[in-house]
Amino acid sequence: MDNNQFALPESPVQEIQHPLLEQKKIKLAIKRDDLLHPVISGNKWRKLKYNLINMKSKGCDSFVTFGGAFSNHLYASAMACKTFNLTGHAIIRGPHIDENNPTIKMAHACGMNLYAVNRKTYKLRHEPAFLKNLQTEFPNSAIIPEGGTNKAALSGVVELAKSLPQSDYVICATGSGGTIAGLAKGCPHNTQVIGIAVLKQASYLNQDIAQLLTDNHRGAPWQLLTDHHYGGYGKFTDDVWTFCQLMKQTYQLPLEPIYTGKMLFAVWQLISRDYFPQGSSIIVIHTGGLQGLDGLRYRGLIPRKL
Repeated sequence: MDNNQFALPESPVQEIQHPLLEQKKIKLAIKRDDLLHPVISGNKWRKLKYNLINMKSKGCDSFVTFGGAFSNHLYASAMACKTFNLTGHAIIRGPHIDENNPTIKMAHACGMNLYAVNRKTYKLRHEPAFLKNLQTEFPNSAIIPEGGTNKAALSGVVELAKSLPQSDYVICATGSGGTIAGLAKGCPHNTQVIGIAVLKQASYLNQDIAQLLTDNHRGAPWQLLTDHHYGGYGKFTDDVWTFCQLMKQTYQLPLEPIYTGKMLFAVWQLISRDYFPQGSSIIVIHTGGLQGLDGLRYRGLIPRKL
């Protein structure tokens, strides 16, 4: 695995024009990281990049990671196995594996090894003793946390931050905290970084993000907004889904309602309520994950044909 394989051209920035934005005197642009890599899109590529480089530098011949059966991280990790000819092991929140699940089918097709555990065992995924046992079970393997979020992941997201044009606000969807932490580390002091939490009761993420940044954080100020989860993780309202369809039809901007669609809908609501001062420029990060639409169709949460 040659590190030159990771040298990709930067994803484009798409500007959005709309009467609401003109009325509120807001500039809104989308960083299209869904277009960054052909099969490992968005923040999952950013976060996996240096984890894979570190894995190689340590001489590891495989990795172990964690995820839900429909998770974007599982999909991206499996694609990394296929793309770079790696051995990957994934601990799946079970207790059973549904072989008809499109994410599971893709992971198997990529040659990834999947191990279902019950929810009680899955909750141990951050515990040192559990991780030590895993290291014994999978010797010479790098352990990559759920969502790919760790210090190595921040290096990839910092590169994203450095690629952005100057703006007053940079906004992303927040699940595990790695993307907002990397943006805060890499953005300039005069930019406010905002995370839109996509799960309920997400205040605990403030501590996780602060730990990733450490006490000597010298980057951009950041904050996490926790009242825009629209039902919680994996859930969304009809309004959110209608908004996603409208953005695709109007701006050729594909969205899924679990992460980026939920986040951009929240931003739209905040703009309409004058949360941002007039004259503000905002960049929102499209973190990819569009393959998640297949999982939503499979579960009957959105129509199969659009």
